[in-house]
Amino acid sequence: MPWPLRWFARVLTVLVALALVLAGVLVYTVRKSFPQVDGTLRLPGLTGNVEIYRDKSGIPHIYADTAADLFMAQGFVHAQDRFFEMDFRRHTTAGRLSELFGKATLGNDKALRTMGWRRVAEQELPGLDRQTQDFLAAYAKGVNAWLDANPNASDRSLEYSVLKLQNGEYRPEKWTAVDSVAWLKAMAWDLRSNMEDEIDRALALTKLPKERVDQLYPGYPYDRHTPIVTEGALSQGRYDQRAEPQVGGVRALSQAAATLDAVPSTMSSEEREGIGSNSWVVSGQHTASGKPLLANDPHLSPQMPSVWYQAGLHCRKMSQQCPYDVTGFTFSGVPGVIIGHNDKISWGFTNLGPDVADLFLEKVDGDTYLYKGEQVKLETRQEQIKVAGGDPVTITVKSTRHGPLINEVMADAKPSGEANAVALQWTALTPGKTVDAIFALNKAGNWPEFRSAAALFEVPSQNLIYADTTGKIGYQAPGRIPVRENGDGTWPVPGWTGEYDWKPDFIPYDQLPTVEDPAEGFIVTANNAVIDPRRYKPLLTKDWSYGYRSERIRELVKQAIGKGKIDTGTMSDIQQDTSNGFAATLVPELLQVPVAGPAREARELLRTWDHSQGLDSAPAAYFNAVWRHLLMLTFDDDLPEQVWPGGGDRWYDVVAGLLSTPEDPFWDDVTTKDLTETRDDILRQAMASAYQELADMFGTEFRSWKWGDLHRLELVNGTLGTSGLAPVEALFNRGPFAVPGNKDAVNATGWNVQKGYGVTAVPSMRMVVDLSDLDKSRWINLTGASGHAFHDNYWDQAEAWARGDLLPMNSNPESVKKSATHTLTLTPDPSSHPAPSP
Repeated sequence: MPWPLRWFARVLTVLVALALVLAGVLVYTVRKSFPQVDGTLRLPGLTGNVEIYRDKSGIPHIYADTAADLFMAQGFVHAQDRFFEMDFRRHTTAGRLSELFGKATLGNDKALRTMGWRRVAEQELPGLDRQTQDFLAAYAKGVNAWLDANPNASDRSLEYSVLKLQNGEYRPEKWTAVDSVAWLKAMAWDLRSNMEDEIDRALALTKLPKERVDQLYPGYPYDRHTPIVTEGALSQGRYDQRAEPQVGGVRALSQAAATLDAVPSTMSSEEREGIGSNSWVVSGQHTASGKPLLANDPHLSPQMPSVWYQAGLHCRKMSQQCPYDVTGFTFSGVPGVIIGHNDKISWGFTNLGPDVADLFLEKVDGDTYLYKGEQVKLETRQEQIKVAGGDPVTITVKSTRHGPLINEVMADAKPSGEANAVALQWTALTPGKTVDAIFALNKAGNWPEFRSAAALFEVPSQNLIYADTTGKIGYQAPGRIPVRENGDGTWPVPGWTGEYDWKPDFIPYDQLPTVEDPAEGFIVTANNAVIDPRRYKPLLTKDWSYGYRSERIRELVKQAIGKGKIDTGTMSDIQQDTSNGFAATLVPELLQVPVAGPAREARELLRTWDHSQGLDSAPAAYFNAVWRHLLMLTFDDDLPEQVWPGGGDRWYDVVAGLLSTPEDPFWDDVTTKDLTETRDDILRQAMASAYQELADMFGTEFRSWKWGDLHRLELVNGTLGTSGLAPVEALFNRGPFAVPGNKDAVNATGWNVQKGYGVTAVPSMRMVVDLSDLDKSRWINLTGASGHAFHDNYWDQAEAWARGDLLPMNSNPESVKKSATHTLTLTPDPSSHPAPSP
C-alpha cells in the first residue's frame, strides 16, 4: 500500500476509534439517567408497598393503600421521567431562569418577577384545604426521594450533563409544595383571555380611526354559530336551566327565528359548520352502548416533551381515606389528574376565555400615582435575580391598586396619551383554591359532587363538560370572573378616574351558566361563546373564538346521529376532521375574479375541492397559500407590525365582511402611489402570489403540490432544543412531521400566516372516554411519557398522533396488569421510620 494511503488509513482508524469512544460515552451518559422500572426500590417515607405498572408506552399506573403513598409515588414517577422539565418550569414560574441560562433569559425573569407568580403561590398555599397541603407535601417528598437517589448530573438527565458544560455550579434544589402551586399560575397565564386583544386594539388605533379598528373585531355571529348554552337564564340570583330570560322581545325573536329556520330554502343553502380546544359529550340516547361518550383535545403550543403526562392513580381499596381511582392526563410537577376519568365520572376542559385581565393606564409621578384626584403612594418591592456567569441584577417592582406596572418589562404594554404607565389587573394574581379543585374533581362521584369541585376551579376559567356511568351529561362554567364598574374590558382604560375599577365581588358561582342533560342530547364546547348576551346579562367577555370549530363539530355530531348510533370510532373521526370553515365563503369569490397566467390554471384546483385539508391535498395547499397572501396584502400595510393578522377565525369574519364591500379602504395598498386597489385587485394578486410561492418551492406542476409538504410540525425541546447549537438541538428535537388540518379546523393544527406554514399549535393530546366500559376508552399524547432524549418513550406516540390513531386507555386492574411490560415495587425504608418506644 503506498504510504499516503497507509497514512490515511491510520488516521481514519484513529478517528473511527475516537468516534466509537465518544459515542460510547454519549450512550452511557444518555442511558445512565433512564429510570428503573422493574424490580424493587426502597422509598423513604412510604407507609406501605406501592406497585407501578408500565405498558409499552411507558404509561404508569400506580397502586397504593393510602392517598399519601399514592401521591408520593406519583411525585417519584414524575421525577423519574420528567425532572428536568419540572425543574425548568419552576425556574420559569419563579422568574429564575437566569440561574440556569445566564443573561439570555434576564428579560423573562424581570417580567415574571414583576407579576409575582411565585409570591402569589406562596400566599395561596396556607389557604388551601389541609388535606390538599398534605398531598402536595407527600408529592414533594416523592420527588425529593428521587432527587436524593440521583445526586449526579448524569444520573438525572442528559440536559443536566449538557448544562454542566455551561453552568457547572448549578445544583437542583429540593422540590416544594409551592413549586407545584406556582405551575398552575403558568397554566392560567397560557390560558388567559383577551389581554393581547386589548393591546392590539390600542396599537391599531395608532394608525387607524376607531371605526376601522372596530371592523377588525366583529361581534360573535350568534345567528350562525350556536353558543354552548342555549337553555335557561338567571332567576332569583341563580342560573336556572328551565328559566326564560326576562328581556323584552328576546323570546319572541327566538320563536320567529325558529319559524324562519323551518321554511325550506329554495335558492340557497346555509352551511353551518376555530386556535383553542375542543370538547364534546354525547348522551346515551345517541350512542351504540346506551351510555355517554366524552371527547377532549386541548390545543396548545407543541412542546418536547409534551406538556401532558398520562398516568393512572389507584387506591387498591376505595375508602374515605383513599378515594382515588383515576386515569388521565397529568402535569409533571403537580399531583393528581387534570383531565380524565375516575371509576364513575369523566370530565374535559376547553378554555372558557372570560375577560379576567384588564390593562389600566396610570399617571405615575415619582413614587406616587394619581387616583380619584389624589396622589397615592406606589407599592414597591425589590427583586434580586441571580445570573449564571454574571452579577446579580436587582429590579424594583411597582404596583398601583390595579396591579403591577408592566410597561417596563413587557414590550407591547406601552403607555399612551397622558398616561405614563400600564398596570395589569388579573384574577390569578390573587390567591385562590384551584389546587383544591384537582383533588375534588378526581374523587367526585356524581353531578352534584362534580359541580362542587368545579366551584373551586377559579383560574384559569374553563368550560367543564361532564359524563357519568349512570348516563348523565352536563356542562359547567366555573371561574373567578370580574364585574366592572364601567366598560367591557376590550380596551385599556384610565386607572386614575376609578370609574373602570373592578367591583369587590366576582360573578357568583351559582349565577354562571350550567346545563344538565340538554334536550338535544349533546354538548359542544370549542372556545365559542358560552351564551347569547340577550339571554344572560353578566359580561363574560366579548372576545370569543368565532365558533367555526364548534359549529363543525355540531354538524358532524348531528350527521352521525342521523346515520345511526355513535361509538368511540365516530368520536375519533370527528376529532380528525380537516374541513376548512372559510373555504365555502372565499372560494366562490376567488372563482369569479378574472386572473391570467398559470394562477388561473391552479385556481381550477378549487372548483371541485371538498374543503378537506389532508396531507396529499393540492387544493388545500393552494387555498392556504392564497389565504396567507390575501391577509398580508390586505392588512399588513394598514396595521403596526405587532398586530398583523395571524390567520385565526376572527379574520374569517373580518374578510367575510370586506368581501361584500369591494371599495373598502382596507383593500387599498397604501404603499402604492396614484393607485387605489379594490377587492378584486387584491384577490387576483393573492392568487398569483400564492402560485408563485408554491411553484418556487415545489415546481410548476400544481397538481402534485401537497398540503403536508407545507404544513409540518417540528417537535422542539423548550430549553436546549432552542440553544442555537445544531449538535445540541439534534439531541433533543424530533421531526418534522407532515400533519393534516388547519388553524380552525376541528383537527386544529395552527400556523401563522406571517411566518409560513409550519405548525405552531396542536391538539396537545386526544381522549375519548366510553362511560359504558371505561376500558374501551382511548387516548394519545403528542410525544411520549419520557422526558429523556433517546429513551424508547421519548416520542413514541408522535407518529401515531400524527396519523390520528388512539391507544387503549386502560384503567381496570386486570387490563392494566395484562398490558404491563414493566412492574416496579416501591417499599418503605425501615431506616426512615423511628423505632417504637420500649
